[in-house]
Amino acid sequence: MEVLWSESPLSAADVCDVVCKERGWSIPTVKTLLSRLVTKGALDTTPDGRRYLYTPKIERSAYVGTESKRLVERLFGGRAAPLFAHLAESEALSADDIAEIERLLQEMKK
Repeated sequence: MEVLWSESPLSAADVCDVVCKERGWSIPTVKTLLSRLVTKGALDTTPDGRRYLYTPKIERSAYVGTESKRLVERLFGGRAAPLFAHLAESEALSADDIAEIERLLQEMKK
């Protein structure tokens, strides 16, 4: 999805050019993934000769919001505080991350 959000429409081969080497995928793997995303309604297809061009049907921000909520629900019982605690304990937050979170929390309090 990141590839298609940054540039679209793209063919499966175009997507593979970007992700296959990095992830160790093959073109059939990419085609399977794209097909599943079409079935789920995340991508739209346009015939282009013997191939299809893929375009996102959902905005990145909407997807991130939905997936973030699902992650917090699934792993932390719907509460965000344990997520932040886990990130802090595992030292996954940089000083810049902490400052950004503090700024966002201050804005939410207003």
